[in-house]
Amino acid sequence: MEISFYKYQGTGNDFVMIDDRKEAFDEQDLQLVSRLCDRKFGVGADGLILIRNHADFDFEMIYFNADGSQSMCGNGARCAVAFAAFLGIVAGKTHFLAIDGPHDAVLAKGVVELKMGDVAGVESRSEDFFVNTGSPHHIRFVEDLQQYPIFEEGKKVRYDQQYEPSGTNVNFVEKVSEDQLFVRTYERGVENETLSCGTGVTAAAIAFAKDQPKAQVSIQTLGGQLAVKFQASAEGAYHNVWLIGPAEQVFAGKISV
Repeated sequence: MEISFYKYQGTGNDFVMIDDRKEAFDEQDLQLVSRLCDRKFGVGADGLILIRNHADFDFEMIYFNADGSQSMCGNGARCAVAFAAFLGIVAGKTHFLAIDGPHDAVLAKGVVELKMGDVAGVESRSEDFFVNTGSPHHIRFVEDLQQYPIFEEGKKVRYDQQYEPSGTNVNFVEKVSEDQLFVRTYERGVENETLSCGTGVTAAAIAFAKDQPKAQVSIQTLGGQLAVKFQASAEGAYHNVWLIGPAEQVFAGKISV
């Protein structure tokens, strides 16, 4: 079988994109998902995304991590919007469905502004924090992040007993200024550090500015620059949460499987 695909990246978070509006891809074949994401034996990516038709939305995004597991992916969703525009499904604005529910997005000049789901709150975990932004995220503020042992420390927290059985993503955050962060993320499902994580930087920004009624935070990742803006409610929840950054097509191809 031959599969046509496109490769997209959003601040270094990369994805295999498949136009599956005819629903020819077997989403139950998780071995195929893992093979396509394998960087030595497949296309190579942090995740795989199917674009499908939906009666009530512009399109539906079906997202898989590299190991075949599923969750919400902020950078993946931004890339999905750019891909849907490339396919002619949407133009400047879109309303689409992901695993965590409906999302709105705006696309202009290669930058995608994605409205994330509302966030219930920020939980304290000893000296760290936990925020669910459609995917679970442990947040730890550190110094000298460039030299921090992301893989070793991230793996410890990802498999910590408090997060059994599904585990969590782990974000290490350094404050650069009053409105800027440097964030590095160990992603479950990839089981390694990625160059960027959209739901992770969103969680980090909320944990950082959790006491502000509204905020906009610039975030540097190893893969590039993102921004997060949000508003807080009196009850401690967060709404109008937007993840902003670039998304681009890298190449297209076909692979025999």
